Amino acid sequence: MNWNVRIGINPISWMNDDLPELGGETPLEVALSEGCEIGYAGFELGNKFPKDGPGLKAKLDEYGLACVSGWYSGFLAELAPEQTNEDAVAAEIERCRAHLSKLQFNGVKVVVYGECGGTIQGEIKTPLAKRPRFATDALWRAYAERLNAFGAHLIATYGVKLAYHHHMGAYVQSPEDIDTLMALTDPSKVFLLFDTGHAYFGGATDPLPLLQKHLSRVVHVHCKDVRPQVIAMARNESWSFLTGVLNGVFTVPGDGAIDFAAVLAALQTYGYTGWLVVEAEQDPAVAPSYAYAKKGFETLRALI
Repeated sequence: MNWNVRIGINPISWMNDDLPELGGETPLEVALSEGCEIGYAGFELGNKFPKDGPGLKAKLDEYGLACVSGWYSGFLAELAPEQTNEDAVAAEIERCRAHLSKLQFNGVKVVVYGECGGTIQGEIKTPLAKRPRFATDALWRAYAERLNAFGAHLIATYGVKLAYHHHMGAYVQSPEDIDTLMALTDPSKVFLLFDTGHAYFGGATDPLPLLQKHLSRVVHVHCKDVRPQVIAMARNESWSFLTGVLNGVFTVPGDGAIDFAAVLAALQTYGYTGWLVVEAEQDPAVAPSYAYAKKGFETLRALI
């Protein structure tokens, strides 16, 4: 497969923002130097990266790395009392200013939009079955309208596309949720971050058909593998998302059950030219950061 895409990585292989006890003592410089040595072209952001655009660029330039993108915690899913759609979007536009300016300064083309309104993804004692859901079609449509308005602002102001991250424990988790989101949002304003691991855990035990259905909207890809036996335990024992992470539901490409050859072939055939980002929330004490980051890189590199 001869294909002009770049392979990046998320620092979560070294340090976990949601579970600081996992690699919390690891300096950012260790992740950057090891990622560079392995061959990664860029990094997604985490809490240890510089918070300003010039500082971030200077730090990444030290290692010859690009800024791939960065997670943005959005809160458009739930309106505050007496808040209108317009109020919610205006508040989000103000909240995102510093983060989007930083990404823009570093030449980033997509922002990872993670919906945090109502989410339970960070609550270690709350089972996934209690995740939020939109009770009516009207609530879904109103949410889509807010996303459309916010996505339009990001493109017009920063030249950055909203890459929506479907995520365990949030409003958009299952394949059906993704289908609804894509159907209700404007394809010129709201795009999709396809995460292979979250797709599988969310119910698409073969992520390929789901990916093929929405290829025209995909602008960013997280390459995350899964351990099906652990996912089965997570479902049977009503684990929270973070409990699943701690027990190893995710791993890097080449160490789990997902057919990445098929996934990448579909992306290449369609003409995808964005980043392929290795991302696998694991305990580095159990899954050593360098070894697993190297395995993920070599698996993808061999396929492209």
